[in-house]
Amino acid sequence: MRGLFLCNLIGLIIYFLGNLMSGIYDLIVIGGGSGGVRAARMAATYGAKVAIIEEYRYGGTCVIRGCVPKKLFVYASRFPELFETATSFGYDIKASFDWQTLLANKDKEITRLEGLYKSNLQRFNVETIEDRGIIEGPNSVRLVNGDKVLETKRILIATGGEPFKPNVEGAELGITSNEALDFKTLPKSILIEGGGYIAVEFASIFLGLGVKVSLAYRRDLVLRSFDEDIRKDLEKDLRARGLNLHYQATITELKKSSGGVTASFSNGETAEFGAVMFATGRTPNVKGLGLGKAGISLNSSGAIDVDDYAQTMCPSIYAVGDVTGRVQLTPVAIREGAAFVETIYNNNPTKIDYSLIPTAVFTDPEIGTIGLSEEEAVKTYKNIDIYIARFRPMMNTLGDKQEKMLFKLITRKNGGRVLGCHILGHGAGEMIQLVAIPMAMGASKLDFDKAIAVHPTAAEELVTFKAPSYTYENSEKKE
Repeated sequence: MRGLFLCNLIGLIIYFLGNLMSGIYDLIVIGGGSGGVRAARMAATYGAKVAIIEEYRYGGTCVIRGCVPKKLFVYASRFPELFETATSFGYDIKASFDWQTLLANKDKEITRLEGLYKSNLQRFNVETIEDRGIIEGPNSVRLVNGDKVLETKRILIATGGEPFKPNVEGAELGITSNEALDFKTLPKSILIEGGGYIAVEFASIFLGLGVKVSLAYRRDLVLRSFDEDIRKDLEKDLRARGLNLHYQATITELKKSSGGVTASFSNGETAEFGAVMFATGRTPNVKGLGLGKAGISLNSSGAIDVDDYAQTMCPSIYAVGDVTGRVQLTPVAIREGAAFVETIYNNNPTKIDYSLIPTAVFTDPEIGTIGLSEEEAVKTYKNIDIYIARFRPMMNTLGDKQEKMLFKLITRKNGGRVLGCHILGHGAGEMIQLVAIPMAMGASKLDFDKAIAVHPTAAEELVTFKAPSYTYENSEKKE
């Protein structure tokens, strides 16, 4: 309480003094990722004097070492399968792959995007500072390399997250998703520990690039929070592509070996791999930020506690994005940054609705999902209808590929509101974005039925379901 009182008192003093000081900022943003950049640009359009501090590269995790380079790798990993499918359409394709070309072109694109981020900030008169920013108090930020303290009315923390490495012996021999995007030489084999979307995405990428991939996961099925049909069908497809799964197993030790790295597992087994990657989650990037000097505490997950309007315990300091530990998705961080600005600089208090967030998992096959899983829906609503369709996509019908798409709708009984939509297959990410629009409007199954199908497409399944595959009555499944 004493720290909070001092934070309030100092903040008020600095705020009022700031109106008499010509050099004070209205807002300093620490972190040049998606959420911080959006907030800085928007605040500047409302007339605020804004500076943004980034110690590495503008663009943050998503642009520099996350979703953008990862998606480029996803595209690269899918060409071998496309070449194989092409033979059934009469093409004779002989292709070779060069890892160094992919790396060089990826780096070129990231550099281009980083330049756009910086130039757009400067175009909106946001001062960009390449340094490490540390909070010195409720209204001051110290530049480590510049050895200078900046005064500001408000601070926005948008430092994102970082990959987590488990505390096992030899962990330094393992890489994370950061380093996986920059292998000097593509390994012949790789072990990935984890069962979340990062783990399965990189497993799929490396499989497509011809790497022998093993995945160790402490549970018995990947993608724990996803709908079970999606989880089971994806696992089946990944196994068919050659993924070696070690369930109920974790890495207990890594040792350097002649062939790369030898991993010891909790089940007593050992095996050698060309590389080992930890995809065991991400943690908020809060180390060395000086939060204690402003009386800001962390929650049990190590994230910064904020209220519905992104405000921390210190009234002059706010936080958005992964550093708050809420939803670790780039579009959410962007929306949070925009909501913060609307609330503070446009007198328009804005909360984020986290109840209906579409997301994609860029495996092969791809996943798109929004809303409740079957397991969640039956607990909440008890009486629901489930619609499921599995079929070979048209692209595969001329060849031998047996992989099927999955479309699943979960609705209230008798044509009621759509509660969840889950898609597995080519283009799932693109489709789920469009499904998110009617679902955000509260669309019902009857509303979906009013739409005329586009034929022949896979997506027409969403509007041509005639009868439920099965239902639940008082949480009891009825075939």
